Amino acid sequence: MYTTILSVKVNTINFKIPSANLKREVEIDIYVPEGILGNEKIELLLLNDGQDVAKMDFSKILEEAHHNKRNHRLIVVAIKASTERLMEYGVAGVPDFKGRGAKARLYNDFVIKELLPFVKKKIAMPITGKVAFAGFSLGGLSAFDIAWNNPSVFDAIGVFSGAFWWRKKDLIDGYTDADRIMHALIDTTSTKPDMKFWLMTGTEDEKADRNKNMIIDSIDDTIDVVKSLLKKGYKRPENIFYFEKVGGKHDVATWENVMPAFLTWAFEI
Repeated sequence: MYTTILSVKVNTINFKIPSANLKREVEIDIYVPEGILGNEKIELLLLNDGQDVAKMDFSKILEEAHHNKRNHRLIVVAIKASTERLMEYGVAGVPDFKGRGAKARLYNDFVIKELLPFVKKKIAMPITGKVAFAGFSLGGLSAFDIAWNNPSVFDAIGVFSGAFWWRKKDLIDGYTDADRIMHALIDTTSTKPDMKFWLMTGTEDEKADRNKNMIIDSIDDTIDVVKSLLKKGYKRPENIFYFEKVGGKHDVATWENVMPAFLTWAFEI
């Protein structure tokens, strides 16, 4: 008996989208599997910090994810950040203690009102499966915020080494954990009950340890996000998956290494 090995080639197409909300051009890379017929289950992933995605061998990652998959195709849109990254990424309507994230609502509007219509027009086929938003570091915080606030659009959230430390008050100004912006958002608002969350940290993400508990802040802050989600009624592993990468650093190499695990979890490919 012979087994047919199905391989899928992934092409990358670059676009520049003029944004009325951001008052600039936004550069994106769309990774599209070849030979989509339209009868497959088509899913969509948005990725913040597309300039970091470009440093990965991302086409190969997607090709391997599609290996031997007959009826499933994932299209990925990598959104490249600009010099305004620290202003456009963050939590909409709640700048941090340095005023960063002041344009996060405008970036939200760009994604929902400009980017997605543009992408769907280019794809020219219905998205019949899941739609997810993911990102790295501050881009992960942004992806979480946008997906959380647009539950009719997104089904899953992925955060790699997320900047969940994002806070309203500086450490030297009487900071407490209640000043963390995303945790407060989760605690005081709601999204759809079947939303799925994939949260990843590396054991060497950083060295900072605010509370001197011998656990780095990125792990503490991410675990506290998990706790907040559990309090909202989400369950592990049905809704929440937390991945702690031993030796993982706050860098592209680590995120590239764990990307296949995220894709398998989020899209079952």
